[in-house]
This record gives sequence, structure tokens and C-alpha cells, in this order.
Amino acid sequence: MSSSNLQALNVLLERAEAERDEALRFLQEAQSRASSARSQHDQLSQYRTDYTSRWTQEFTRQTTVSMLGCYQNFGQRLDQAIGQQAGIADYADQRLSAARDVLRERELRVASVRKLIERRRAEAMRSQMRQEQRATDEQAARAAARGGNPMTRLVA
Repeated sequence: MSSSNLQALNVLLERAEAERDEALRFLQEAQSRASSARSQHDQLSQYRTDYTSRWTQEFTRQTTVSMLGCYQNFGQRLDQAIGQQAGIADYADQRLSAARDVLRERELRVASVRKLIERRRAEAMRSQMRQEQRATDEQAARAAARGGNPMTRLVA
């Protein structure tokens, strides 16, 4: 294999590794966003549970109709916020899954290019060994044609 072919494959490998590294960075960012979105959703849900619990205790005492209206209105807005945050968290999870898929593809590409380089190097090595064997065989044939077997001269 010529050095220019090997050099081109090495450039291809460097590019594939850079793309893989970028995909890994994107995956880490997606993990962070998904974790943050899930955490916010959990916090809102916990706040809703605490809010309901506090108001249940408050209802055991005397409550006005206007306070009940405020409770219901705020509870509805809180439920909407929880629903929106659940959507945001689901979307972040989808993006995380997509980022994993992209990283997997990029890692496969890096592995493929490395395997190709390995094969080409092995191919070049075999070719070089065949050339060396041919040269050795030709040299032995020329020596034999010039004066016979060099080993027989040593014995005589």
C-alpha cells in the first residue's frame, strides 16, 4: 500500500474520530438536559403533592369559597406546568436516544476505518514478503545458473 493511500486513510480516521468525539460531547449535553428536565418534573410533582397535602389539612379547618377557588385555580396551573414539563422531559429523552444512536454510528465508522487500515497494512506486508521471497528465489536461481549450488562448493 502506498504511503499516500495510508495517509488518506489516516486523515479519514482522524475525521471519523473527530465526528465521534463531537457526537460524544452532544450525547453528554443531551444527558445533562434530560436529567435536568426530569429533575424539574420530579420537583414540580413533589411540590404538587406537598401543596395538596397542605390544603387538605387546611380544609379540615374553616375555609372560604374564595380560598377554595384560589386553591383550585393554582392547582390547575400547577398541573399544566407539570404536564408541560413532562413533555419537555419526554422530548429531552428522545433527543438523548437519538444522540446515543448517532454516537453508535460514529463509533462504528471509526472501528470500520481502523479495520480497513489494519487490512491494508497486512496486505502491504504480505505483498512486501512476496516481493522479498521472489527476490531471494531469483538470486538463488542466478547463483545456481552461474556455478551450481553454492552448498556443493563448500562440501568439495
